[in-house]
This record gives sequence, C-alpha cells and structure tokens, in this order.
Amino acid sequence: MKEIKTFQQMYRDGHVNRREFLAAMGALGITATTAGGLLSSASALAASPTRGGSVIFASNLHGPDDTLDPILGTSTIDYSRANAMYNGLIQVWDDMSLHPELAEEWSVNDNATQYTFKIRKGVSFHNGGELTAADVVYSMNRHIAPGSPSSIKSFFSSVIEWRALDKYTVKLNLSSPDADMPFKLTQPQAKIVKKNSMDKWGAGTGPYLLDDFQAGVKSVHSRNNNYWRDTGQWLDGIEMTAITDPNARLNALLAGSVDMITAIQAKHIKKVEGAGKSMLSIPSGLYGGICCLKNTAPGDNDDLVQGLRYIQDRERIVRKFLKGQGTVGNDHPINVAYGADHCHELPQIPYDPDKAKYHLNKSGYSEAELYVAPVIGFIEDACLLMQANLKKIGFNLKLKRVPTDGYWGAVWMKEPLNVVTWNMRPTANAMMAIQFGPNGNWNDTYWNSDRMGQLLKDSLAETDPGKRHEMHCEMQKLVSTESGIIIPAHTNIMDAHDSSVQGFSNCPLGQFGGNGWAEHIWKSA
Repeated sequence: MKEIKTFQQMYRDGHVNRREFLAAMGALGITATTAGGLLSSASALAASPTRGGSVIFASNLHGPDDTLDPILGTSTIDYSRANAMYNGLIQVWDDMSLHPELAEEWSVNDNATQYTFKIRKGVSFHNGGELTAADVVYSMNRHIAPGSPSSIKSFFSSVIEWRALDKYTVKLNLSSPDADMPFKLTQPQAKIVKKNSMDKWGAGTGPYLLDDFQAGVKSVHSRNNNYWRDTGQWLDGIEMTAITDPNARLNALLAGSVDMITAIQAKHIKKVEGAGKSMLSIPSGLYGGICCLKNTAPGDNDDLVQGLRYIQDRERIVRKFLKGQGTVGNDHPINVAYGADHCHELPQIPYDPDKAKYHLNKSGYSEAELYVAPVIGFIEDACLLMQANLKKIGFNLKLKRVPTDGYWGAVWMKEPLNVVTWNMRPTANAMMAIQFGPNGNWNDTYWNSDRMGQLLKDSLAETDPGKRHEMHCEMQKLVSTESGIIIPAHTNIMDAHDSSVQGFSNCPLGQFGGNGWAEHIWKSA
C-alpha cells in the first residue's frame, strides 16, 4: 500500500509518466484495471477541483430499514449518508492510518484500558449549538445502553464508562485492554450526534445537510456552508438512492441518469470503460459468501457444511466471474488486505468433489435449499456453479432466488442457508468479533465458541507481533473449520462513475474509497 501511495504522489508531482506508473503497478502484481483506477485517482488529485454541480449516487442496496441514525446503519447507502451528515472522533485514511476528526488528539495508557480524547472547539451542529464533550458521551453511551439497537454494540463490550472531564475532554474507561479501540471509532455507526436530539435531520456536524428523506427511496443533501473544516464540500448537492438490480443500475450510469454506482460486476468492466465511464477498483477484504445457520437444520450438520466447502471451485470463481479482480477465499474473512493478521500459513481449502461427496453422503442429506440474491456481483454465478458441481456428485441444491429489496430484514440470519456480503473492517479483530464473537450482534451463522471469545479478548491485549499472529491464525482456523460461513472469494471493491466526477480516495473499507466520498469529490464542467 505504501508503494502505491508513493507512486501516486510521484505521478501527481510529474516525476513519473502514465506508462511508468502502469509499469510500476504491474511490477507490484496489480492488474491493469486496478492500476487504471489508481491512475485515475492520482489524476483527479492532481487536477484543480471546481465548486458547483450535483451528483446522483445509486447504491446496490437499501438497508433493512433505511435510516438516518448512524448507530442503526447496515448497508452502503446508510454508511454513505452517515459520512455525509456526521463526523466521528477519528478517521482512517487510504493507507489505513488513523487521523484526528472531531477529536483533535487522543492518548492511551500503557495497557490500553483508558483513552482520553480532546474534543475540537468551534464545531457546530446543523441544527445549531456547539459540539461539546457531553455530545460525545451521549453518542457513545447509546451503543452500550441496555437494549441498544446499535449494529456495532459488540465493539464496545469492554466499555465501563464514557465520562466528560470538562467541556472539551472525554475519558473512556475499559474493563479489559483494547488496542483496536481507535479503529473501531472510525466506523460509520460511531458518528457523533447532538445530545438528546431526536431530530436526525440536523443532529450532525458533517459536510452535507439533509434536505429531504424518503426511506427506501432517496435522500437529498446540500452543502454545509458552515462546515468546520475546509476539505472540499465542492458539490452544491447530492442525491442518494438505490437501484438494486445490477443491470438496471449499470444502464442508469450508461444512460447518464445517475453519476455513480456501486458494486459493478466484473463482467461489465469492459462495457463501462467502452462507454467512456470510469472504474474504481480497490483491493479489499470485501467478500461474498454463504451462511449456514448452525442453530437449525441443515446448517447444524457439520458434514453438510464441509461438503459445501469442498465443492467451491474458488480459483475458477476468481478467474471467470471476478476476471482476476479479487482473491481466493478460505472460509474466514481475513485475507491479505489485513496485512500481518492474515494467516498465510493456513492451508487452502481445495476444490475436491470426492471429499464433498463423502461428507454430503455422511450428512444424510441429498438436497438443500439456498436463498440467493444479488447482494454482491459474483455471488449468483458462484451459486449456479456450485449447483452444477453438486449435481455431478448426486446432490440437489435448489436455488431460491429472491430480490435484494428487503433481503437483509427478511432472509439474512433467518433462512437456514442464505448468501451474504461483508465489507472489510479496519482490523482483523473487529471483523471477526462482529461476525463470530460470542456476543456479536451480527453473528449471522449463530456459531458460538468460548475459545473464539477468549482469543478475541486476548489478542487485543497482546503487543508481541508473533504471539498476536498466532492468535489470529487460530481464530481463522476455528472459523474456517467450525463455523457455518463459506467464503469462496474476496473481491476488489468495484464501483463506476461518470468521468466528470473526480477526487475519490482508495480506502479499502467501503464503496467509492471508503464511503467518505461525499466530503471530497467534485464534478468538472
């Protein structure tokens, strides 16, 4: 990642030309399409932003319930709205480094059980009033309150209290060490809202105001001219909506009725580029997978799950359906994008029809039903391939195709076998805790392991890199052998936009450079 950023800067500064930049990316093992996206990003940053204009952003998903409340966010469109309307204490940049946001500085004690945050002065909420420590305490206590609906509540299970020391100082006390806490505070759900404000229309401090909101339809935003920092807010207005059908979403971009779309299917890359539109492809831990619920049949049958693991033709999925824009999955969420916490020593699960047949016969099942929706570009094709390969060994997998609208509320975590997609989290521990921790409120396979819980806790306190790596390896092995998740592939984050829209970052944590695009993008005439 550092090498990429270095070459981007060299290109912006004129020290390397286009040919030299692309050659350097090739030497780093980056595909031509991804390198082109990185080049476009570098070019955008080299250009002079202009103020004015508006964009229409079309997400691939609505949330279970579209929301303006950041703690309830579950989908790309929720996160994009949160980043447009609110700020957090800390933010993460392209290279995954941490930087101040509403907390102008922070400090931590020796064993990572106490954090102190100095709150930025002179920051105003959209509906009036200055940001103070009381607003921070109120916002963060919402995650730990009894019965809290926070979608990242499990991130804060060790919190004893958030306490205001004075008007601009907040102290966080933890019951156990958590060296990942600053990264957790970068999540869209951890945005700061105005104390006791139920008016979510004006309870934020972010770069864009909310003018209109129709849940499940769209939101309309205008520039906050009183924003506390000068990072852009170049656009006059932004409209956020969703087009859940991937073909309809692509056609809307090509027709010019929208300016930005998420979740491009790899098979459509040439079509996008051939129409003069731009791709943004960012290597990431983003994945598509299959959830086998461990608390109900047939997902509670270990042999059935093992059979489905061995029937995944993972290399073919990456090669054919992702066009090389991704990495082979190993049935745990931590791929190479997570750096040192990725367990490269863990043996790769092979495509082995004979082993698949053995386990499926042992399971006692000869058929099953899988709920499928286009939650991520390649997943429908991957499921069709799995169905065909299972048929060859005498197993009947029925695919029940359902629309994306309402999927997360009606199917995910409810039907015994269903498909899923997850964005990358800022740390490996955060990713595994929210999905596989004993208290994870998004434990979508309902697998619980005391050992997993202990490792998640211990790794947050471990400072020795070697020991930490060993812990993460054990966790990844547990997930890939005992849980009900099957992850055939991780995909680059692939978005597309009109070439007139520029200024995107390359943060791997979400669509359009980490969902924080609203603050920085601009539109050329």
